[in-house]
Amino acid sequence: MTFARAIAADRPSEIALRDTDNAYTWGQVDDILNRTANGLLSMDLGPDHRIAVFAENGAETAFANLGGLISGASVVPVNFHLTGEEVAYILNDSDARVLFADARTVDRALEAAAQSNVHSVVVWGVAEREGLIRWQDWIDASSGDEPPDDMPPRPNLLYTSGTTGFPKGTPLPPTMFAGGDTVREHLENLAAGQRMGGDAGVHLVVGPMYHTGPLSGARGLAGGQCSVILGRFDAEATLKAIEDYQIGNSIMVPTHFVRLLALPDEVRAKYNVSSLIRIGHTGAKCPVDVKRAMIEWWGPVFFDAYGASEVGTTCMITSEEWLEHPGSVGRAVPPFEAMILDDDGNALGPNEEGRLYFKDTTGRGVVYHNAPEKAAEAHIAPGVFTLGEIAYMDEDGYVYITDRFSDMIVSGGVNIYPAESEQVLIHHPGVLDIACIGVPHPEMGEELKALVIPSKADAPPDPQELMDWCRERLSHYKCPRSLDFVDEIGRNTMGKVNKRKLRAPYWEGFEKG
Repeated sequence: MTFARAIAADRPSEIALRDTDNAYTWGQVDDILNRTANGLLSMDLGPDHRIAVFAENGAETAFANLGGLISGASVVPVNFHLTGEEVAYILNDSDARVLFADARTVDRALEAAAQSNVHSVVVWGVAEREGLIRWQDWIDASSGDEPPDDMPPRPNLLYTSGTTGFPKGTPLPPTMFAGGDTVREHLENLAAGQRMGGDAGVHLVVGPMYHTGPLSGARGLAGGQCSVILGRFDAEATLKAIEDYQIGNSIMVPTHFVRLLALPDEVRAKYNVSSLIRIGHTGAKCPVDVKRAMIEWWGPVFFDAYGASEVGTTCMITSEEWLEHPGSVGRAVPPFEAMILDDDGNALGPNEEGRLYFKDTTGRGVVYHNAPEKAAEAHIAPGVFTLGEIAYMDEDGYVYITDRFSDMIVSGGVNIYPAESEQVLIHHPGVLDIACIGVPHPEMGEELKALVIPSKADAPPDPQELMDWCRERLSHYKCPRSLDFVDEIGRNTMGKVNKRKLRAPYWEGFEKG
C-alpha cells in the first residue's frame, strides 16, 4: 500500500508490527497488505463484499482485517470463543463468503463454513489439510503489486450478544469509521486523524481483536502508527511489553486494571511505564478505587470512552476531569447529547436518577443489520436511544452510571445477554423456570448467575450437570458462573421478570461498576 511504502522509504528498518512470534518492517507490511488485498479482490465476496476473521490475536489477524478494508470488503470480526454453530449463525446473517481462522479456531471454522455460504477458509498456523487454504500459500500466490484503491470503503459489521438469544449485527458507526468516497480517501482520513491526535507513541493491543478498541491497532497502521500485539492477557507480560517497546498508548478495560493492580509490589516496581502517553479505558465503568489506584501508578494518562459498538463513544472524560468528578463516565461528546428521563419519558433535573438516553443530532441513532425492529426497540424517538443504563447527571453535565434497566451484564468488558443462557437451560428436564442476572465479581466487575426453579423441589438437578448442559451448547463466557436454586423468580401476570429487583440483594454493599 502507498502509505506503507512511503513510510518504508523514510524509515526502512523500523518495526511496524510485532506479535509474540514475529516482527515486520514497513516494507514487509506493504508487501503482505498488497497481497492480502489482491488475493481478496480475486475472490467472490458476494453482493455485500463481506469476509469474516475468526482468530485469536496475532499479526495475521491484523493483516486480514486491514487487508480486507483495503480491498473494499466489509470485515466481520468474530469472537474466537464462539462454538461452530454460533459462528455459522453470524456467517449466514452477514453473508460472509471468505473466512480467516487460526490453529485454535480451525475446527469450529470448518464446521461453521459447512453451514454457510463461505467458499474459502484461509488458515494460519496449520499444516496442509483438506478443505483449507494455508495463509502463506495464499499470500505467496497473490500479487504484490499496488492494488486498486478507487472502490468505496465498507465498514466492519460487528456482532453483539443477542437480547433474545441471537447475535445482532451492527455496522461500525460513522463516529468510528473514517469515511471517504474511496479506499484511498479513507486511508488518507485515517492518517489525518492519527496526526490530529498527536504522537501517542507505539500502540499496544491487549484486548481480543474482535472488539473495536483492539482492532484500532490494525487501523492505526494505516496512519503510520507502529503496533505491538499481545495474546491472551497476562498482567506482567503487559508491563514488560510497555517497557521493552516503549509503549505510548493502549486501550484497556477495568478487568485489565484489576489484574495489573493485583501483581505483587515488587513485580510492579520492576517495570518502567514512563513511556505511556494515553490509555483509553472502555468496556465498562471502572470502580472508583481501581481507577484512582491506576492514576496514582501510571499518572493522569487515562481517558474514559463510554458508549457501545452500535454508536461509538457517547461520553468521554480525562483523568484530570475524573479526579474532580470521581466515578463519572464523562460528558456527552458530539454528535450526542445526554438526557436523564423518568419511566414516562419526562426529563429529570440535575442529580435525579433515571433512565439514560442519548440524542444523536445526526438522526442516525442505533442501526442493526437485517433487524430494523430491534433498532426501533432501542429508541423512544428518531435518533434518541438508550444503552440500557440507569444514571444521573450533575449540574456540569457529567454522567454517573448507577445501575442497568436492561438485562445485559458486562463481565470483563464483554457484553453478555442472559437470554442466551436462559433459552438453553430452560430445556433441561430438571429446570421448571430460570432467570439469569449479573452479580458482583471482584475481578470481572460482574458475572452471570442462574436462579433456577427446579422441576422437582425435593430433588433438584446437580448444579454441575446444569453448568455442563449450558457449556455444551453455548460459548463458555456466555454461561453462568454460579447457580442458586430458588422457590420463585417473581414473574408478573405478563410473564415478565423484574431483574433489577432480583439483582438488588446481591449488590447490597457493592458499588456497581
